[in-house]
Amino acid sequence: MTTMREVAVAAGVSQKTVSRVYNRDPHVLAPTRERVLRAMSDLKYTPNALATTFRAGRAPVIGVAVPDIVDPFFGAIVRAVDQEAARHNMSVLVTSIGEDPEREAEIVNSLLTRSPSGLILASVRQEQTYLKIWLDKLPIVFVDRAPTGVQADSFTDDDLGGAHMATTDLVRHGHRRIGFVGDRLSLPTTSLRLAGYRRALEEAGAGFDQHLVALGVQDHDTALAALLRLRGLDDPPSAVFSSNGRVTMLLVPALKKVPVAISSFGDLPLAASLTPPLTVVDQDPASVGSLAARRVLDRLAHPYRRYRRRTVLQVRLIERESCRS
Repeated sequence: MTTMREVAVAAGVSQKTVSRVYNRDPHVLAPTRERVLRAMSDLKYTPNALATTFRAGRAPVIGVAVPDIVDPFFGAIVRAVDQEAARHNMSVLVTSIGEDPEREAEIVNSLLTRSPSGLILASVRQEQTYLKIWLDKLPIVFVDRAPTGVQADSFTDDDLGGAHMATTDLVRHGHRRIGFVGDRLSLPTTSLRLAGYRRALEEAGAGFDQHLVALGVQDHDTALAALLRLRGLDDPPSAVFSSNGRVTMLLVPALKKVPVAISSFGDLPLAASLTPPLTVVDQDPASVGSLAARRVLDRLAHPYRRYRRRTVLQVRLIERESCRS
């Protein structure tokens, strides 16, 4: 691996000048800057992010805060971050936020006091202004849910488009009354997926009915209660769209008592082995985690480089038999 000293020798400057060029110091003369940049390119110089974090007085650690480590979706994100960090000789410090938005700031601030080099966060709050004091100190990247109230990088899935795709598919299979089952509307993922579901129904001429929306699913009892309420309507739905994988896992046992066609935003373990096999909007949490980790490392290595703040990843529908039942 090329060192900064080798770049300095090739460019005929000091290592300090190479560092200033690398950090985009505006006081470096243009001819000198061009000479150093050419040497960096010729030697394929890659800055040592680990050394950078040590010089900044921070540990070579990436902090990761997600609602639930056991959740397969967030677990896959954490694994991908860990793999990417390991390639750069960095460690990962993980914490679970839970679902209580009032506790998030306390938990995340506690993590940040340990001086990680960067933070990857899946927030459960409607806004994240408590992070403003940290934004100038370390790179913060949001996953699954874009930030509100602060400017930071984010990698999210196409929640609106995926929900629209799944609902349109249910309509195509003959369903006109389709329920929406979710957890908390305060989560941007849930609200966007509800919007996509609603748009698909309106475009199909089926119309949106607020009575078909069942929120507040947190456990097996509330999942069963949601299905029973929907099936108890005078004009009940023949299918439901589940807003995320965790809600779907809670609905699966309830479907034995209240059989109804279903599509899920988010895959889950053994989805293809259920009876009937589950139709899902497939996300790629490993890509989300890997991209988030790379952004943290890139910002450590290139603190003044401009990046696209918000990245929305495409999703795809995996159609199985559950949407036809």
